[in-house]
Amino acid sequence: MKKQTIQFVRGLLFIPFLTTSSPFAMTNSTQVVIQKDAKEAQTLVLKDRADKIDTYFEKRNMPLVGYGMTMVLAAEEHNIDWRLLPAIAIKESTGGKFACGKNPFGWGSCKIKFDAWETAIETVARNLGGGNPKTERYYKGKTTEEKLWHYNTSVVPTYTGEILEFMELIDVRG
Repeated sequence: MKKQTIQFVRGLLFIPFLTTSSPFAMTNSTQVVIQKDAKEAQTLVLKDRADKIDTYFEKRNMPLVGYGMTMVLAAEEHNIDWRLLPAIAIKESTGGKFACGKNPFGWGSCKIKFDAWETAIETVARNLGGGNPKTERYYKGKTTEEKLWHYNTSVVPTYTGEILEFMELIDVRG
């Protein structure tokens, strides 16, 4: 019993050594720095993506210029490709030029009107991400290509390919 007690006490003395003075142990301040750096890196990635969208829209004088970050954040929140919303908007309304009632995505065969671009962006992102119980069977857990098939390829056979091309152009050329 005495031997077990001595080993227990040694263990208690040794554990703090492992967690505080070991070169392999992370201190709280190191974790904070790493988390801060990761957050800053993620912010830069999001900003770069938003800039690519806005650059694409701006070069072509499209009304959705300035909504790149809104689209990127909505895509992040709903786990969809960040290029999907702007690509659909380009195809459906030339980036908002021919939008029907602030609906640059042609959502609901353009019968649905929105009061603001932000509302349209959030609504379509939520649906494409599978977050609407009424449409989740078409979009939840599906690939981008499968989502596009349900979005419009079942009506327009070339739709998926066209959207994928716009997605590539946004990413490469901005």
